Amino acid sequence: MHYFEDFHTGDSFDLGSLTVTQEEIISFAQHFDSQYFHTDPERARRSIFGGLVASGWHTTALFMRMFVDSLLSHTDSIASPGINELRWLKPVRPNDTLRGRFIVTDTRVSQSRPDIGILYSHCELFNQHNELLMTFNGIHFVGRKPTESL
Repeated sequence: MHYFEDFHTGDSFDLGSLTVTQEEIISFAQHFDSQYFHTDPERARRSIFGGLVASGWHTTALFMRMFVDSLLSHTDSIASPGINELRWLKPVRPNDTLRGRFIVTDTRVSQSRPDIGILYSHCELFNQHNELLMTFNGIHFVGRKPTESL
């Protein structure tokens, strides 16, 4: 289990990788972002993207899947008040293999809740060509390491 004290400014975590399929892109979009360039491969070919692309929200959810699987599920994660500066720089396409990176940019102990630490992060998502697809800055509330009772 990772606690606040286990994270330091400059730490970088590889979040692993996953491959997204055309079917996953279409399914997500049909439920949450049904614009034609996310749902209709033929029409998408005539769009500015030149083919089917994942919704930015799907891209963000894919990053979250990797983040939870590789780091958050092993951390005393409490909550997050949000993210800042979310940027979708390039689209995710069918059969792209994505990999994520989580970089700690600052840490501090909460003044109002000293049992909680606050991590600030810069998050990045790349494709198999090492192209940067998405970035955002996150804020994370993490439990502090328990002290042993005497």
